[in-house]
Amino acid sequence: MNKEELKKLEVYLSKVFKRTNLEVRGRPRKDDSAEVYIADEFIGVIYRDDEDGELSWNFQMAILEIDLEP
Repeated sequence: MNKEELKKLEVYLSKVFKRTNLEVRGRPRKDDSAEVYIADEFIGVIYRDDEDGELSWNFQMAILEIDLEP
């Protein structure tokens, strides 16, 4: 993903999650995905899908059981 695409995704996800400290960072040696961070904490990976001429992105976030404890 290029810098312009990363910025567009960052703006969109910042609006969706209502966060000003969200950042989308390119991955070393990978051009089909990026990492998503909130306040320097890794929260997930966003994958670029350009299949049959239709472009979309898929966000994957793992939630550990320990994260759900009060």
